[in-house]
Amino acid sequence: MTDKTALTPKTHTAPPARFSHGVRKGNILQVAGQVGFLPAEEGTPPTPAGPTLREQTLQTLANVKAILEEGGAGWDDVVMIRVYLTDVDHFAEMNDLYDAYFEEQALTAPPAARTTVYVGLPAGLLVEIDALAVLG
Repeated sequence: MTDKTALTPKTHTAPPARFSHGVRKGNILQVAGQVGFLPAEEGTPPTPAGPTLREQTLQTLANVKAILEEGGAGWDDVVMIRVYLTDVDHFAEMNDLYDAYFEEQALTAPPAARTTVYVGLPAGLLVEIDALAVLG
């Protein structure tokens, strides 16, 4: 059987409960839902990248990428991305940010994606993103 490896990059704080920021088992890597917190600083609580959807989305994507890289993957290994927004009015802006970001990443083929509205994020957070990657 293939070992399961929990992933917590140095840019992330330890999870507040018994879960991992990401898990790799064999050639499958699941990135848990990430939000737009700035890189971790010891002794400092998690801090959002800013109040705007743009700031939080770009940081969230950077946080997802850090976990992918920790597990030996990259954006081209991602087969599914799920985006959770707290406001239905953010769909158009999110699509623009998403398209521009992945154009910069020079993906060979975009992953499948789903965006939904989810109102359960902590106050001030506007977006959460998770990803599923298959390596090799």
